[in-house]
Amino acid sequence: MELLGITTLALMVCVTCLVFLSVWKKNHKRRRLPPGPTPLPIIGNLMQLNLKDIPASLSKLAKQYGPVCTVYFGSQPAVVLHGYEAVKEALIDQGDEFLGRGIIPIIDDTQGGYGLVFSNGERWKQIRRFSLMTLRNFGMGKRSLEERVQEEAQFLVEELRKTEAQPFDPTFILSCAPCNVICSILFNDRFHYDNETFLSLMNLLNANFRQISSPWIQIYNLWPQIIKHLPGEHRAFSKRLKDSRSFILEKVKEHQKSPNLNNPQDYIDCFLSKMEQEKQNPDSEFHLENLINSGSNLFAAGTETTTSTLRYGLLLLMKHPEVQAKVHEEIDRVIGRSQRPCMQDKMKLPYTEAVLHEIQRYIALLPSNLPHATVRDTKFREYIIPKVSSVWGSWLGWKGQGERCLSSVPGRGSWEEQGQSHTAWL
Repeated sequence: MELLGITTLALMVCVTCLVFLSVWKKNHKRRRLPPGPTPLPIIGNLMQLNLKDIPASLSKLAKQYGPVCTVYFGSQPAVVLHGYEAVKEALIDQGDEFLGRGIIPIIDDTQGGYGLVFSNGERWKQIRRFSLMTLRNFGMGKRSLEERVQEEAQFLVEELRKTEAQPFDPTFILSCAPCNVICSILFNDRFHYDNETFLSLMNLLNANFRQISSPWIQIYNLWPQIIKHLPGEHRAFSKRLKDSRSFILEKVKEHQKSPNLNNPQDYIDCFLSKMEQEKQNPDSEFHLENLINSGSNLFAAGTETTTSTLRYGLLLLMKHPEVQAKVHEEIDRVIGRSQRPCMQDKMKLPYTEAVLHEIQRYIALLPSNLPHATVRDTKFREYIIPKVSSVWGSWLGWKGQGERCLSSVPGRGSWEEQGQSHTAWL
């Protein structure tokens, strides 16, 4: 009995020491991080976050703790950079140290760190370099990216004419055009706006874009290892991701049946050609998993962002008819009504470009951007951010964001004419 008592006491002492050691490590680690609200066990700073509007919550916390602060999503700390100066200092001035990509569990479950957007390290560098070069070289004996956009713009105009100046909801049509441009880039083809396959793809993309910011998905991202075993919206979200991957895989298989490796016409052709060139390299990053996920990333990044800009652009120009009239006059004067606008016209349209910048500034398309991560222990200002820490750049609520939209475009336009750029547009 006496031996049992001594053993029990020794065990309790060991457990107590381990608990104190764990608490000390957490507190020591927290002292090195930027300031922020005190996290609770397991849930972190969940009580300080509005899951329906996390960017607004981060903006509110930044006002209290400063432009560089720490927020715990569950048990994981994330550094929040609020405002232009902090974001620029980290992602531009110290860009090599913040080059990593943070994990979004609901997406990582399906993509597994492959593709163009959510990969890291050498994989990301190779896929990014290849993708930029491919898009840039589309003009060399192939249809350029600009021609693909111009072509789809004509189809969009024809669809708008079919409404015969009657009231209508432009949401669907404005979603189809950007999606078709991505289709043209990926597999050199486009769909009619009533094509069932195309409509199914549109539904997958739109549904997931709406749902990714829902409270349930935010909760899933906090505790994925637990919630993935439960029923809920995350299952439907993951299924739609897999269905969109299946759509791209089918297009890849079609290309593989009729290879065009010597004269590639689209992104898939170019990727398959690169796969063929590196087939003897066992460590090559050019394989089907990266191709499918890169295609999925292009759809996600290029469709809803452009669609939202177009929708808000129409709304804001309707609200400011005097600005709309000036844009119309400048386009008619510089381009005319018989020519297609092209990138060479950009420098001749300072007022129109200023309006486009102003629209994007106003809508804050990605108020929190995608999460970055530090690739090494990083000294940022007076803080030490540990390696692989998630870093969120937050634009919402900074001083350039809250100004009235379009009313000050003439002043901004004068800066554009001088060849300068305003930080509110960056």
